[in-house]
Amino acid sequence: MELFSKHKLQFYAGRSHPVLARAIAGYLGVEVGDCELLDFPDGEVRARYGDSVRGADMFVLQTHAPVEGRSVNDLLMEQWVMIDAAKRASAKRITAVCPRYGYGRQDRKSRAREPITARMVADFFRSAGAERIMTVDLHAGQVQGFFDGPVDHLTATNLLVGHLRQELEGEFVMVSPDTGRTKVAEKAARTAGDLDIASVYKRRSRETAGKVEALDVMGHVRGRICVLIDDEIDTAGTLCEAANLLYEKGATDVWAAATHGVFSEPAIDRLKNSDISHVIVTDTVPLPPEKQLDKIETVSVARTFADAIRAVFEEGSVSELFGGDNQT
Repeated sequence: MELFSKHKLQFYAGRSHPVLARAIAGYLGVEVGDCELLDFPDGEVRARYGDSVRGADMFVLQTHAPVEGRSVNDLLMEQWVMIDAAKRASAKRITAVCPRYGYGRQDRKSRAREPITARMVADFFRSAGAERIMTVDLHAGQVQGFFDGPVDHLTATNLLVGHLRQELEGEFVMVSPDTGRTKVAEKAARTAGDLDIASVYKRRSRETAGKVEALDVMGHVRGRICVLIDDEIDTAGTLCEAANLLYEKGATDVWAAATHGVFSEPAIDRLKNSDISHVIVTDTVPLPPEKQLDKIETVSVARTFADAIRAVFEEGSVSELFGGDNQT
């Protein structure tokens, strides 16, 4: 007797970003699968799949940013529980789809007696049963090496640059908000057609999280439009300090672009009161009504994720989707 297994794609999502999940599913031509998520009074979560997942090539989406009263920790735990449930229900392969990877900024020890939490998160994904991770624009590329399995590192740089090209006339300067993000600015400048780059030198407080001081600019910005480019905007302290300095150095206009618009307090107030004229982010993190400003514009990563998921399912190349420019 000869048996033939049926290769099937099943797509599920936690509760962090249902809008993005439905958009990705639409591009894939599938439905977001039925997974019942129940909260117990003590805060514990339980997951139960409504459909058989035996033998499935499963993709479980959850973005890791505070949403609707749920913390990053809550959302990570929910995704791990969903992955564990799928493993115990005999899914063939499980891919953790993480538009924003939680704890990605804690990728090294900057002081004694600190954890490397990005590595711990990767270990937990593996322990839960994920065989691969799919994410976009990690804070540091080396986080890919923390996971003992394939990591599909997507990039939204082409989407951000494409939007900038539509909205901005003429040439502009790609500016790194600090020296550590220079590679991000270089990649964006290359994608946009070999634009000039500049970098802001800043000093970050080791004692107070999120406190920064912009000191000087390396590069020619006088009389030019500047675009501050980063992987994410959290409290917007770095961004606003850098924008102020660019105006002091003679920039005619300052825009900002980032993949992940987290916008933790007091980011919205800072941006509202800043002279940054436009802020471009993707929808890796949901943008609730209370955080929406006229100057904030969103581009979607749904098709990017759908194309990558389809490539993984069909055993194709994810890197080819980005011309090999998605690994840094």
